[in-house]
Amino acid sequence: MGAPERTEDLLRRLAPQVLGALVRRYGHFGLAEDAVQEALLAAAVQWPADGRPDNPRGWLIKVGARRLTDLLRSEEARRRREETAYALTPRDEFHAPAPGESRAPSEDDTLTLLFLCCHPALAPAAQTALTLRAVGGLTTAEIARAYLVPEATMAQRISRAKRRIQDAGGHFRQPAPEGRAARLAAVLQILYLIFNEGYAATSGSRLQRVELAHEAIRLTRALHALLPEDGEVAGLLALMLLTDARRAARTAPDGSLVPLAEQDRGAWDRAAITEGVALVSDALRCTALGPYQLQAAIAAVHDEAVRPEDTDWREILGLYRLLGRIAPSPMVTLNEAVALAMVSGPRAGLDLLATLSGDPHLAGHHRLEAVRAHLLERAGETAEARAAYGRAAERALSLPEKRYLQTRAARLREGSG
Repeated sequence: MGAPERTEDLLRRLAPQVLGALVRRYGHFGLAEDAVQEALLAAAVQWPADGRPDNPRGWLIKVGARRLTDLLRSEEARRRREETAYALTPRDEFHAPAPGESRAPSEDDTLTLLFLCCHPALAPAAQTALTLRAVGGLTTAEIARAYLVPEATMAQRISRAKRRIQDAGGHFRQPAPEGRAARLAAVLQILYLIFNEGYAATSGSRLQRVELAHEAIRLTRALHALLPEDGEVAGLLALMLLTDARRAARTAPDGSLVPLAEQDRGAWDRAAITEGVALVSDALRCTALGPYQLQAAIAAVHDEAVRPEDTDWREILGLYRLLGRIAPSPMVTLNEAVALAMVSGPRAGLDLLATLSGDPHLAGHHRLEAVRAHLLERAGETAEARAAYGRAAERALSLPEKRYLQTRAARLREGSG
């Protein structure tokens, strides 16, 4: 038997399910989230002392429902609650089970909550922020760092988004096919952001937040089951699987970062790679080309190379150039520079990298300086590479990444001494 799930990880996993259950039954998205946060806090305090309940999800729903009832106690609030619950509840769900009881296993409140957070009444930035908070379990501070805005600003943005959904009469149910298509791009982007935060945490002492990556994969699997013919949904699931397959090899026993070229490829998850390759191969063959499929194809080329030197960098470069044509972004160019350096030498990569120097989206981002340092090191420009590693380390918010960059700079210093 495996080790029991940590309380922190369990609460993070259950939070969106509990929120979905309360919103489904009562409506009032904003107040429901407040109630869930109080239930989570109560669990974090009581469970270590009193023991974990047999039904943690039911316990949280019960406590959250009690708190939400307190918030809605006045007669006028009670009337609004009943009207909203009636409006939000489909006719075949009037006989919803009591809090804590299970519904049919095919229903997934978390996925429904995800579509609700991508309500068309919200701007894309608000959709993403709200979903990362309500579904992904990220703190407001973490989301603020990802958006490079003050925490108070992000808190206001999330609060406004919740009120906007409530005012727009958002229904807690899977949208109709036409509405689902309109929200799908935002849903895919948000799932990708949640996965990325789990695979490579933007800040903190851990390189990875495995529970977030697993939740993103779980939700994307559910979405793929709902839309099996959509190539971009399949592409995103493939990309997650092919990337997460390397997770066990990304850190050394002491928790330090291991770069791709130095990883033990025998530790990669071959089953996940096989599934990911099959998904992206079918999607590329049968559906219109999209950016997630191309990124998955790039990941597949990496994963299918038995040794680093077996990697087909020319194919990767071609895929990045195609990706740059259909979905251009500074990060695509950054990765293309690495591939170009592997094909045509580090100086060619540095020349392409120079085109990003004034890009406002990368200003202050550690990745730009980290790639520059790597290419300068390959070009033999040791002093310049050491300085670039130092600048990248100063900008990195993730402690494992910061330590890795500092170690690279120190090695160059020792090598030149």
